[in-house]
Amino acid sequence: MKIWIDADACPAPVKAIVFRASQRVRVPVVLVANHRAQTPPSPLVTAVHVGQSFDAADDYIVQHATVNDLVVTADIPLAAQLVAQGVPALNPRGELYTEDNVQERLALRNLKEELRAMGGVSGGPAPYHDRDKQAFANGLDRWLAQRRANQR
Repeated sequence: MKIWIDADACPAPVKAIVFRASQRVRVPVVLVANHRAQTPPSPLVTAVHVGQSFDAADDYIVQHATVNDLVVTADIPLAAQLVAQGVPALNPRGELYTEDNVQERLALRNLKEELRAMGGVSGGPAPYHDRDKQAFANGLDRWLAQRRANQR
């Protein structure tokens, strides 16, 4: 079991929460990014620096994450690929992507992207707040607790 972080756009508070959880439950963490990612001094945390191509980090995660792992990502197309492979994905706001919700999220994301391209919608995601950090921490704790229960 590992926790993978799509680190290029992951909020710093999310990484900090994952690092603390990693130490607490002794689960390895792998940050994957197009740039050199900072890691805490821990043998449980590693970073993979992939090439600069557009989807290099996503491709690496898809190729290496397994059904026993968790991927932390805000990238909905990546989450859809992972869920299709049976790999759980959790977004930085604490929502676990599932077969039931990921296609809806992907369709909404694509619609918004089309509207932005036509000038109908502007802006990106809402600012990241303390309530988002708490929701993420709760979602991560739920996933870890479920994994521990399944291993017994």
